[in-house]
Amino acid sequence: MLEAISSTAISAGQAVARSAETKVASPAVGAAQSSGELGFESVFKQVASDAIGTLKAGEAASISAIQGKESTRRVVEALMSAEQALQTAVAVRDKVVQAYQEVVRMSI
Repeated sequence: MLEAISSTAISAGQAVARSAETKVASPAVGAAQSSGELGFESVFKQVASDAIGTLKAGEAASISAIQGKESTRRVVEALMSAEQALQTAVAVRDKVVQAYQEVVRMSI
């Protein structure tokens, strides 16, 4: 999951960089973003939905194991991926809160 988040973030960063270059080259585009461009909000939503999907997959694997339909190895892999996704989400949340607190402390 961490690799998926990293690759999503890298590709999103590249898309945002291309978008910024396009906006610099053509200022007539203005503040309105077309639906094809990636912004911080869309990248954040995608990463969050990927993390939620991983957590749901871990839960589904656990339920399947209880029912005897899933192997122990698959359950452990799914739960480890879910744990990594949760730890990543908590780390991102902590950084966002820390950044917010720094902005609030700034003097105007």
